[in-house]
Amino acid sequence: MFTERTSVGLDVHARSVAAAAIDGVTGELFQTKLTPSYGHIRAWVQGLPGPVAVAYEAGPTGFGLHRDLTAAGIRCEVVAPSKLQKPAGDRVKTDAKDAIHLARLLRLDEITSVSIPTVDQEAARDLVRAREDCRGDLMRARHRLSKLLLRHGIVYDGGDAWTGRHDVWLGHEALPQLTSKATRLTFDADYEAVLATKARRDRLDASIEQMAAESEFTPMARRLGCLRGISTLTGFGLAVEIGDWHRFTGNTIGSFVGLMPSKCSSGTSRVQGSITKTGNTHVRRLLVEAAWHHRPRYRVGKTMRDRWDLAPAAARIRGDEGNRRLHHRWVRFIERRKRNTVANVAIARELAGWCWSLATMED
Repeated sequence: MFTERTSVGLDVHARSVAAAAIDGVTGELFQTKLTPSYGHIRAWVQGLPGPVAVAYEAGPTGFGLHRDLTAAGIRCEVVAPSKLQKPAGDRVKTDAKDAIHLARLLRLDEITSVSIPTVDQEAARDLVRAREDCRGDLMRARHRLSKLLLRHGIVYDGGDAWTGRHDVWLGHEALPQLTSKATRLTFDADYEAVLATKARRDRLDASIEQMAAESEFTPMARRLGCLRGISTLTGFGLAVEIGDWHRFTGNTIGSFVGLMPSKCSSGTSRVQGSITKTGNTHVRRLLVEAAWHHRPRYRVGKTMRDRWDLAPAAARIRGDEGNRRLHHRWVRFIERRKRNTVANVAIARELAGWCWSLATMED
């Protein structure tokens, strides 16, 4: 319940901040334009009739303003933009109107706040996302090189691509087939980009492996590793991206990462569509990729046993139950002739629930 006297809405941008404040006693509206300086914003807020509560939308400016205002003893809420109530007929959008709208919703206590990571958690998340960006860069660099060769009728047929044998083939067989000097220069540039990006990815992997072995997320990442398809990198990524797992349940975690089917029902009509794809894109991709590992027959190999050795006994038992259950679900989907992609998303949604049960488990 909102208890402060003044509610403040801030529409925060990189170079300007539109501010609006509503005094709950007099009903007076205060509006101004501020600089992005935390000190300037804090000084203006402290000059309002107190106590004061502040709200602004989550965005690329991060959580520095929240931390500064909270340290000054001012309650600050970072609002989820996708959960904001907006009038359907309103076709005029300005920074000032957005700030007033935020202030009113805050006073009515009709906002949904996001989870605020600590400084260390945010740093770990930045590292994981840098690795995710590097993965995408490497995929695009490899595509550019392979499509360059394809345009000249050069196709590798010696097995899986981007292996040691494939690298030898690129230098000793593919390159000599390019007769034009300009094409050779293009090949060299694309191949150099592949090697440089791969080296950058390997450095990030090593840094994440080191952090995963000695950080606050280490116990959780090791418990998550009891499930098939969740390596150290994946477990650490899930841990830092979700942060506080206790704000969800086994049923709601799938909705948070956008793996629930969209639905439209009215009266007797009920239509289910594709998954919502809302929430954290990185977590959703990790879960979908991990779900494919549950399709083959379940056998506890050396890799899995090595990961189990790092986790508590209760996590090992829970992980084994999850692995058996998810593989059984895959078998059922195959027997029903479900499309693989549809079945895998359903497995990923259930996998999110198993991850939640391990993440919230006490050591």
